[in-house]
Amino acid sequence: MTMKQLSVAKHLCFVLCFVFFSGCAGHVHYAKASNRQPFQIFRVGQVLTGVSSYYGKKFNGRKTANGEVFDMYAFTAAHRALPFGTILEVENLGNHKKVRVRVNDRGPFKKGRILDLSYGAAKKIDLISTGVARIKARIIHLGT
Repeated sequence: MTMKQLSVAKHLCFVLCFVFFSGCAGHVHYAKASNRQPFQIFRVGQVLTGVSSYYGKKFNGRKTANGEVFDMYAFTAAHRALPFGTILEVENLGNHKKVRVRVNDRGPFKKGRILDLSYGAAKKIDLISTGVARIKARIIHLGT
């Protein structure tokens, strides 16, 4: 083999290894979370815990961050960094009721909260009367 052929073979081997190993990583999403934490990694099966609130009437009929019209009775949620279309299973840790929601908006904008549920989703897990609750959200499907 000539030096040029050897160099081409090394580059080809590198490219093939890169393609092979990048396919083994699974579905991972990197998102800018805030100025303090430049990137956050999300994976299917990952669990997020914290405080959730809800929003409804004031925003009903307005456009969400992904461009669709907000329906307060749909099972949707707002998260600061999860990709749109992500499906979460949200459990109210106070009563263990669960609901599946789709991320279609950005928020919450109140410090200390990790998720804003639509009115319909919040009602399903009895979050309306308290307004906020400790929740556990498991990533079922990552959007793109």
